[in-house]
Amino acid sequence: MTRELVLVHLYPREMNIYGDTGNVLVLRKRLQWRGLPVRVEAVSVGDRLPDDADILLGGGGQDAAQGEIGADFVSRGEQLRALADDGVVMLAICGSFQMLGHEFVTHDGVRIAGVGVLDVVTRGQEQRLIGNNHVDTPDWGRLVGYENHSGLTTLGAAAVPLGRSQHGRGNNGTDGTEGAVRDNVFGTYLHGPVLAKSPRFADELLRRAYARRGDAVELEPLDDTLPEQAARVAVGRPR
Repeated sequence: MTRELVLVHLYPREMNIYGDTGNVLVLRKRLQWRGLPVRVEAVSVGDRLPDDADILLGGGGQDAAQGEIGADFVSRGEQLRALADDGVVMLAICGSFQMLGHEFVTHDGVRIAGVGVLDVVTRGQEQRLIGNNHVDTPDWGRLVGYENHSGLTTLGAAAVPLGRSQHGRGNNGTDGTEGAVRDNVFGTYLHGPVLAKSPRFADELLRRAYARRGDAVELEPLDDTLPEQAARVAVGRPR
């Protein structure tokens, strides 16, 4: 019996807008349906970050919520960079994605430091990118979610896009990129939660976590008829 996979949920109260906690639930259920052991650890402001984390998940929040956790997040920078260098799988949505970057500069020029896990920078504007979105990826098919952000994110040389977005959407509305990837770290603006309608991508995160540990775990196929149908319906909805 393989040992339990440890899912760490960062700031579950503050950073849980548009259903991002659902990403934690999706991974936990996909493991439980396969009879694989799993443990979920919630980490809030001031809590210890478990050393045995296999997957870290962070969501988005209102600007005020990001302010609440900003100093705490930055204080974890050294540990987060070490975990990323060690191959720990991370999925960061919206605000968490921005804070994994180098910095966020608000539309009125205030600089908010990030932790530098991802080679991205974000600059705020008054206009928001809002609406249903789908992202075509080279390896995991189409990811489906919902975006609502005023930050415009630009990727540096050490990050590649998670996928390609439609015109006027994605990281900045101009260059067609959406999200960022570095090793086992994934950032995206897709809320929804994204994993509920992107089962191939959910299983990819699990596979990477087991591979990092050297566990020879085969993920048995699941019946993904419903999430795939939900994805098709969502893509067809007006923005």
